[in-house]
Amino acid sequence: MHPLHRQQPPQPHPQPGPRPQPYTHPVPAWAQQPHFPAMPASPAEWRYRPRATPSWWHRHRRALRALAVITLLTLCGLIILGLVQQQTGTLGLLVGLGLAVLPVPLLVAAFRWIDGVEPAPWRNHLFAFAWGAFAATLVALLTNSLAADWLVTAVSDAGANSRADVLGSTVIAPVVEESAKGAAILLLFLLRRRDFHGVISGIAVAGITATGFAFTENVLYLGTAFGEDQLLGPDALHESVTAMTFFIRIVVAPFAHPLFTALTGIAFGIVAALPRLGRTLRILIPVLGLLTASLLHAIWNGSASLPDFTFLFVYVLFMIPVFAALTWLAIWSRRLELRTVRDTLPAYAAAGWFEEPEPWGLASMRARAMARSYVRRTHGPTGARTVAEYQHFATALALLRARAHHGTPPPDFHAREQELLHHLWHRHGVAGPPTASSAVELRRQRQQARPPGPGGPHGWGGPPYAYGPYQHPVGPGR
Repeated sequence: MHPLHRQQPPQPHPQPGPRPQPYTHPVPAWAQQPHFPAMPASPAEWRYRPRATPSWWHRHRRALRALAVITLLTLCGLIILGLVQQQTGTLGLLVGLGLAVLPVPLLVAAFRWIDGVEPAPWRNHLFAFAWGAFAATLVALLTNSLAADWLVTAVSDAGANSRADVLGSTVIAPVVEESAKGAAILLLFLLRRRDFHGVISGIAVAGITATGFAFTENVLYLGTAFGEDQLLGPDALHESVTAMTFFIRIVVAPFAHPLFTALTGIAFGIVAALPRLGRTLRILIPVLGLLTASLLHAIWNGSASLPDFTFLFVYVLFMIPVFAALTWLAIWSRRLELRTVRDTLPAYAAAGWFEEPEPWGLASMRARAMARSYVRRTHGPTGARTVAEYQHFATALALLRARAHHGTPPPDFHAREQELLHHLWHRHGVAGPPTASSAVELRRQRQQARPPGPGGPHGWGGPPYAYGPYQHPVGPGR
């Protein structure tokens, strides 16, 4: 007989007393196991089973995914390097690399500045740049070559090559290239959703991806132009194909590819900022953004193949206004995020989570930099990193609160809010005083330049949002 089914010894008669409530003692003190009559008799019929020990893949999946991504991008980089070297030669490749790298630091710094209020991790932007420089360029190069060969075969009359080149550059290449670059935005949107906050995040990711794509493309074009100069031997600078290519692609229009792909990034940013959109709109908006980017790209490529001054007219009357509009949108969105921090955090200051000047200091990029610089001098790099984390968590808290105010709080709003407050409270001892001091110092400097405006009791202003009962910040109890 099974040991669990052995007959138990007789128990002493219980003493009289109050009768226990049902389920107070589900397992008698003398029983080795409670009886479950409705439980399946055989383990093979169990509906719920103990969780198996995590597999080796489950325990190392993050490292393995990162290794797979790095391996894939490295292979794409080696292949694209070999293809470019085959077309330009070793010397042309080196010349192209040296010239094409010049605008990269400026463009990357500009997009990191735009995303500076709540910056995405460096690894996200590094992946975006590598994807644009290696994977997207390889896909575009191979697809465009296959499409060009097919067009030459399909158009079998006089002038077939020229017509195929125009058709490929104005119809096929824009769609292929923008789709290849947009894949990086889609991957980060799906796999790094917590770092994809809105339009600003979309513009930054799209711009850095396109910067990587333009870098590799410029290496190819500049290396090819250098090879032509070696064959032709120009006598003057204005006759050099390399100089003309450098002037157009590096000096005049280094922003062309980032401008096109930014439209796709804006579309994904809209979807990220409006989480309550229906499924149809969440698919349709990115598709429209991709089509708009492809159309703008097609107009730009088509203008280069038209005679006379068409390219100049398109550049002055179309490209520059669109570039100015998108630049204004990026700067306005950045200021809007800072204004949200300034208008939202005073409610938490009133509850005791911040000192009164801190929301104003956290809403100024200059005050943030002053706070980090002060702590770096007194506490070293570790203290400066603590202040940067404090600023990041405060910005995330303000944007989370603003979403709730506008009626789109995430389902786990309270859990997120409490977690952010936890992180802020543990860093407040180091980061709070310099943040408040930098706000006071910057306010003093601005008051010397112009008279102070109206504000709260001490000129800092109060919470402008009228929060509902469930949204009142809970004080830290100090």
